[in-house]
Amino acid sequence: MHDSRSAAQALTSYRKYWAHRLTPAPFLPMSRAEMDELGWDSCDIILVTGDAYVDHPSFGMAIIGRTLEAQGFRIGIIAQPAWGDTTHFAALGQPNLFFGVTAGNMDSMVNRYTSDRKIRSDDAYTPGGEGGQRPDRAVIVYSQRLREAFQDVPIIIGGIEASLRRIAHFDYWSEKVRRSILLDAKADLLVYGNAERQIIELAHRLAAREPIAEIQDLRGTAFLRKASPAGWMEVDSTHLDTPGKTERHPDPYAMTPGSVIATSAPTGTSGAAPSLADDVQIVRFVRDVPASRREQSFIRLPSYETVRDDPIMYAHASRILHAEANPGNARPLVQAHGNRLLWINPPPIPLRTEEMDHVYELPYQRRPHPSYGDAKIPAYEMIRFSIAIQRGCFGGCTFCSITEHEGRIIQSRSEASVLREIETVRDTVPGFTGVISDLGGPTANMYRLACKSREIEASCRKPSCVYPGICPNLNTDHTPLIRLYRKARALPGIKKVLVASGVRYDLAAESPEYVKELAEHHTGGYLKIAPEALSEGPLSKMMKPGMDTYYRFKELFDRYSAAAGKEQYLIPYFIAAHPGTTDQDMLELSLWLKSNGFRADQVQAFLPSPMATATAMYHSGVNPLRKVTRASETVYIPRGAQQRRLHKAFLRYHDANNWPLLREALKHMGRTDLIGNGKKHLVPAWQPLGTGGATAEKSSRPMRTQHARSEGSDYKSPRPKQRAKPSRKKP
Repeated sequence: MHDSRSAAQALTSYRKYWAHRLTPAPFLPMSRAEMDELGWDSCDIILVTGDAYVDHPSFGMAIIGRTLEAQGFRIGIIAQPAWGDTTHFAALGQPNLFFGVTAGNMDSMVNRYTSDRKIRSDDAYTPGGEGGQRPDRAVIVYSQRLREAFQDVPIIIGGIEASLRRIAHFDYWSEKVRRSILLDAKADLLVYGNAERQIIELAHRLAAREPIAEIQDLRGTAFLRKASPAGWMEVDSTHLDTPGKTERHPDPYAMTPGSVIATSAPTGTSGAAPSLADDVQIVRFVRDVPASRREQSFIRLPSYETVRDDPIMYAHASRILHAEANPGNARPLVQAHGNRLLWINPPPIPLRTEEMDHVYELPYQRRPHPSYGDAKIPAYEMIRFSIAIQRGCFGGCTFCSITEHEGRIIQSRSEASVLREIETVRDTVPGFTGVISDLGGPTANMYRLACKSREIEASCRKPSCVYPGICPNLNTDHTPLIRLYRKARALPGIKKVLVASGVRYDLAAESPEYVKELAEHHTGGYLKIAPEALSEGPLSKMMKPGMDTYYRFKELFDRYSAAAGKEQYLIPYFIAAHPGTTDQDMLELSLWLKSNGFRADQVQAFLPSPMATATAMYHSGVNPLRKVTRASETVYIPRGAQQRRLHKAFLRYHDANNWPLLREALKHMGRTDLIGNGKKHLVPAWQPLGTGGATAEKSSRPMRTQHARSEGSDYKSPRPKQRAKPSRKKP
């Protein structure tokens, strides 16, 4: 199998649009006055975003804007528009080519609401951290306002919100399956993933006057059509991974393999069926499509109406979607929504190293737009001295959206490019003190890690390269990353280079030299890692390694920290209420935290994000990591506010406000032996005045508390006088 990356057109190979002589702009304009200063009569493309405009490569709209600008297009930005009417959406006039719409760096619902569905008081992507500056379901609202103001201008939606809602998806905030966001937004096209490839080609084709309705062959895009294309072979998803008997009505596809039909209702649909071209073949009982036909085949998923009404079919569709996520072998997916077909092309081809260098070395100002004045934007303050060295993640954690958005093939920058960017930060970013706050990415230590064989990589359908163990075909050599660290900290004017991204500790443990480098030079006292759970039940549903791996990494980290004369601590992250987690699992985790001296300042409760595998578990109650049938493995789901609150309380066992709830639970679980005032007890039998609803006279017994860290980290380890040896005891 050929390397698909070599076949993709390079980002820098396109002939630049005529307006390139008018660019680049100091900042992408946000007003007509700025356009006038630049000598622009109009914008070619206008990007609408739910984030404040920060011209920094950690902000998606800045990357897309600068990437398009490098192609010669004039790009305008409408950031956080007032959405009550169309006034702000018309501020820059009508673009010549299209509007690009995103909710911002976060899904607008995740940004606005906690996992308990409570409204957040702040927004890190807004000046002053002020909340409420973007609407719920921002992509839909922005697109609808644009359609009101400019009826005939193409609207392209993208970013994390559109990417993860490109298909029928379970929506946690409404507790129902919603249809693809493309229909609700009434947009012309959806781009998913990191969209540089598709957005550049799209812009050039629209500039060449190609109608948006005819652009249907771009990888990484989704669109609506009335019928399947002629000459294509259709594969029913239920025969790739049979979910068992699911129909309540006769199967309209029950015929001999290879038969030709004209029009028929897709499996499980209700109402009028989208038409099929006369020569579309329905493949039944055949898993493998002939090689000669594979490029002209697509997979039909159960319809929106089916997955909306049947959780088992939803889990099945989720399993197929994730199996068709490798750019090397993925086929188009089709899902009927009423009388229309949602067509999802295969994922975009990952960027080559030279393309990554190009994207990250564009002329970013690396600071917020001047119109914000002195207002602080918390997300920017956090990342202004950080450097991204890679994209993607092959961990496959079922609760995480990184793989679904960025893909599992690691895209790395060159060493020289990263070093040049560090020098740019050193020389141009105001307030730089010589400390690079983070040299990382979605995962800190996947830089240049990849499958040893491009052929195997292109054909693999495994959701993870590191679960249940590290794949023998995976190259785990950390030498390039170690070399990059050493060169980065050796640059003149650089005092320290920190690694703040989460470290994948099972990979790190494969390279003791990397752990040594990390402990000696790149840890600022605390290092974040994410075991997420203790028990095999939840770990198997998360696709995370067991605690033996954690102990192996901890032993290395403690040893090298001590050898360097440094008192440093691991900060382990855990998730409450994840599918597969019982009350007993959380009790064991609570006892482990107490025995190891960890006190959680904040806790993370599972939030079912759109399209995630763990969300399919939450909704269906079955495990889509295995073949989905009516007799599939059931997954215990912690539901309801009370149980979710209890699981969070187990993580914060030291908080007196949680003690009444924990006492009640321990009594119910038959573990009253854990209630008392000794070291072996989890919670005391007494209650301080003013906590947990207590009104009795305050006990004289002192409470041991710990202040939250200003950085907002989830966990803080105590600072013992003597270094504690790694504990291997089980609670």
